[in-house]
Amino acid sequence: MGYIMKYITITYGCQMNWSDSERIAAVLEDAGCKKTLNMNEADLIVVNMCSVRQSAVDRVFGMAEKLKTLKINGKKAKTILTGCVLPADKKTFSERFDLILDINDMPKLPKILKISASKTPRKHYLKIKPEYTSPFSGSIPIMTGCNNFCSYCVVPHTRGREISRPTKDIVCEAENLVKRGYKEIWLLGQNVNSYKDKEINFPKLLKRINDIPGNFWIRFTSSHPKDFSDELINAMRECEKVTEYLNLPVQAGDNKVLKAMNRPYSIEEYKKIVKKVRKEIPDIALSTDIIVGFPGETKTQFENSVRLFKEMKFDMGYILKYSPRKGSAAEKLKDNVSKEEKVRREKILTDILRKTALENNKKYIGKEIDVLVEKGKSDNLWLAKTRTNKTVQFRFGNNLIGKFAKVKITGALPWGLKGKLYEK
Repeated sequence: MGYIMKYITITYGCQMNWSDSERIAAVLEDAGCKKTLNMNEADLIVVNMCSVRQSAVDRVFGMAEKLKTLKINGKKAKTILTGCVLPADKKTFSERFDLILDINDMPKLPKILKISASKTPRKHYLKIKPEYTSPFSGSIPIMTGCNNFCSYCVVPHTRGREISRPTKDIVCEAENLVKRGYKEIWLLGQNVNSYKDKEINFPKLLKRINDIPGNFWIRFTSSHPKDFSDELINAMRECEKVTEYLNLPVQAGDNKVLKAMNRPYSIEEYKKIVKKVRKEIPDIALSTDIIVGFPGETKTQFENSVRLFKEMKFDMGYILKYSPRKGSAAEKLKDNVSKEEKVRREKILTDILRKTALENNKKYIGKEIDVLVEKGKSDNLWLAKTRTNKTVQFRFGNNLIGKFAKVKITGALPWGLKGKLYEK
């Protein structure tokens, strides 16, 4: 028996990047490679990067420097960079990695490495059956790419224009996960609610997956307000397996800043969507994404974001400090908000979010709710998620990971809940 190449994948970025890494692993496993979790024993190191934020790119640079000195049995490990790589970064990274491979070309990797060819020829990497990292929560990309060209974002330049997967492929993947006992399915895309495959749009896709027999939850991310329709709200309400959680990025609380960001909706329209969602799905938990310190954002404009946060009472928010990205339209704008001011603005929104999240979480105290157990820690401490995507910690119970349980909520924190295993 010949030597078996060992590989490791190192992933930066969003859920889509992690899902892509599952398909990278499948290609390599199919070619006879063996996964290792120890970088010091890997013959092949695949870095799956994100270019959305400069900090993520900087981490890849740091990793590349570390890889320079890494040797296995006296030989340098082969390094490959893939994922969201900007054309402007490729030249710089090409000096640090042995190969830069477009994620769409991942099925060609065995041939490039001159190892045994894949068992089944594949036309597109999304047709690859992934090596899921979780035995109970599966991510299914329903599309890739983006057509929106937000001025701060480089995704259209790294992933290209939107391509929706065939409905039958998505449903088949979901059915296979359910047959294997998976309890949670995440539908992924840069903009899931612009999904379109012939006559099937995203609301209809939700219904197709909801109709699959079995006891499982459906989640999705990420949504764009410009494509958030009444049909989608109705589908979320009618599909009992679709959980009561929504991430709806607002990105700024001021209309002029939204226009500069090339976000084609107003704050008034955003509020109207949220009002409809909360009317039709009263138990919904709402999270958002927002950028502080976008070029030209005045203190008055930032105060509009403050007012929005206070009014919307978000359950969670992902607050990012603006940093210029090469290749984005906003790169041409003067980054005229100081780092100190960005930190100050981030703290203000975080403080508001902490208060509103705690206020929302206190409403759960005394309730008996279903959770999906994700992790086990020492001293019989379990970490689980509610349908509303809130983290619950509780003690006692055996072999609960990957299973549904019922928990009575006994306490609330800003970023989670405390409970005890419900016993009749």
